[in-house]
Amino acid sequence: MEKEIKQRAKEDNVKFICLQFTDITGAVKSVDIPTGRLQVAIEDGIWFDGSSVEGFARIQESDMRLIPDLETYALLPWSRPERRRARVFCDIYLPDGTPFPGDPRGVLKRAVEQLANRHWSYNIGPEPEFFLLRKNDSDTIHPVPHDVGGYFDFSASDEAQRVRTELMLALAGMGLEIEMGHHEVSRGQHEIDFRYTDALRAADNVVTLKYTIKALAAQQGLIATFMPKPIYGINGSGMHTHQSIFDREGRNIFFDPEDEYYLSPIAYGFIAGQMAHARALAAVVAPTVNSYKRIVPGHEAPIYVCWAQSNRSAMIRIPSHSPGREASTRAELRFPDPSCNPYLAFAVMLSAGLDGIEQEIPCPPPVNDLNIYEMSKSELAEHGITQLPGSLGEALDELDRDPILKQTLGPYIYEAFVRAKRSEWDEYCTRVMDWEVAYYLETA
Repeated sequence: MEKEIKQRAKEDNVKFICLQFTDITGAVKSVDIPTGRLQVAIEDGIWFDGSSVEGFARIQESDMRLIPDLETYALLPWSRPERRRARVFCDIYLPDGTPFPGDPRGVLKRAVEQLANRHWSYNIGPEPEFFLLRKNDSDTIHPVPHDVGGYFDFSASDEAQRVRTELMLALAGMGLEIEMGHHEVSRGQHEIDFRYTDALRAADNVVTLKYTIKALAAQQGLIATFMPKPIYGINGSGMHTHQSIFDREGRNIFFDPEDEYYLSPIAYGFIAGQMAHARALAAVVAPTVNSYKRIVPGHEAPIYVCWAQSNRSAMIRIPSHSPGREASTRAELRFPDPSCNPYLAFAVMLSAGLDGIEQEIPCPPPVNDLNIYEMSKSELAEHGITQLPGSLGEALDELDRDPILKQTLGPYIYEAFVRAKRSEWDEYCTRVMDWEVAYYLETA
């Protein structure tokens, strides 16, 4: 692999290598080195100061080492030929050679290791949605949709379709196996889906997709945002996440041909586990104040903890599949959004599902024929249906009460994550919004 990557960098005429990682919130960080230093990075890693990175280290313990994962090499398509750049994702280590416990990518790698003794692999197919917006003027951003299209709309002269096609080509060039792209329900809203893969590569792909779309949209004079709810009154952006577990022979162990829904006992346990931990999961998979402006009735986002085969108001949906396609049996978790750090989100999603399997948590019946949004509180209680948290603050309280998810994150990540998110929540609660001024200034 080392020789192959060095040859690829030479053939690609790469001048700089971006060594990338994320902080606890999912923001991408990068240390750039000339290609001449690639051999040093491969053999010894690259030292950097982690004291200024969100959730990383105190000043007195700031030295850290980046070790590149060479399998993640990809050209950055927006870089100029005379300064051509490629990237590799990195794992982070401490001076003594041990993995840094605050590395989000490391958290997911440790979570996936739970499957090693079983010889299972956790496969994920995320569907991040995003908006393409125009700037109001040269200095300010205002959420003005880039187009007037709707769900799956097509127009031969659609400017948004041209931009989306360019994005898909660029992402394919970076190694993502693109399956399709289409206009979403809201004006200016889009979705680009890539083929499922193992959890670590899927998380890498989500990070890649987000910053690639942002960079290429900026070249078109547009703003690409993965904010869950940028515009009042229309659907927000989610990241529906399809999940399955395969054994070492490549068989989908979620599939059972004898079951009514073609689900195995392992699949039912996994679903039950994610439902049992759903309220705590929310803090990690929907981790911003704005996330809870999306998880409200009336805009196709799930707010109730339940599952179904065809009911899109359910938190977990089991997509239908045709006979002979056992590999496509999967559980679609519908309340994550693209503002999450995918490494942390996928780690806690896996741990929640595994807890359901290991503890044999009973799975409640599906709610296939019910419109959950129209059910009264008594009807919800009768069916044992609870509700997701209504705010980031409430979600953080639930996370604090969940030992399984806290253990998955580890004390270092958990404390840093909660510290950052409590600060975000406290600032939101004390900030005076434009709506409050417009509503109360003259009436109070």
